[in-house]
Amino acid sequence: MTQQLSMRPRRVAIYVRVSTTEQTTRNQRRELQAVAERHGWEVATLFEDEGISGAKGRDHRPGLAALMKAVARREVDMVAAWSVDRLGRSLTDLLAILQDLRAKGVDLYLHQQGLDTSTPSGRAMFQMLGVFAEFERAMIRERVMAGLERAKAEGITLGRRRLEDADPKTVKAIRAGLANGQGVKAVAKGLRVGVGTVIRIRDGLEKRIVR
Repeated sequence: MTQQLSMRPRRVAIYVRVSTTEQTTRNQRRELQAVAERHGWEVATLFEDEGISGAKGRDHRPGLAALMKAVARREVDMVAAWSVDRLGRSLTDLLAILQDLRAKGVDLYLHQQGLDTSTPSGRAMFQMLGVFAEFERAMIRERVMAGLERAKAEGITLGRRRLEDADPKTVKAIRAGLANGQGVKAVAKGLRVGVGTVIRIRDGLEKRIVR
């Protein structure tokens, strides 16, 4: 039985994607199918996303979502794609997909980059991708923190504006409702605001009365 499994051709899932409806996946499919034939791989299934930007997440790319479900069910041994940008728009996206594949023992072949994680050089490249992805995350964090510090130094208020600053009329209506004896939940529901917001305004009103 083990010998028969070792002789079984690798089951490959081909994934293709184009960003606009004017483009076609035909060339990607043809070239990847030719690669599979040259390597003796068995094309088990084909997943497509047509007219969908690579910047969109997995939830908005049905072809990619279906591919990863097939990976989770161990229905394939390898995923083949035309290029890294067909899978995602960032190194972080690629690494997340690679980690999911690796967890299930599924390899990745990227035609344009010549990456095949079933080979020793491909596995080494995977390790390098992890290093660069961590570097990318660190750079993003650094830019975010620098932006926050700059905004703070310039006196810019960060985060969502409080209702007290954004909508004085609603605040007045909340106070009126509370003054008329309405409960917090009733006021929140009637004015379509959060219960926490009503409580904060109530507490602020009570503090002013105490003073």
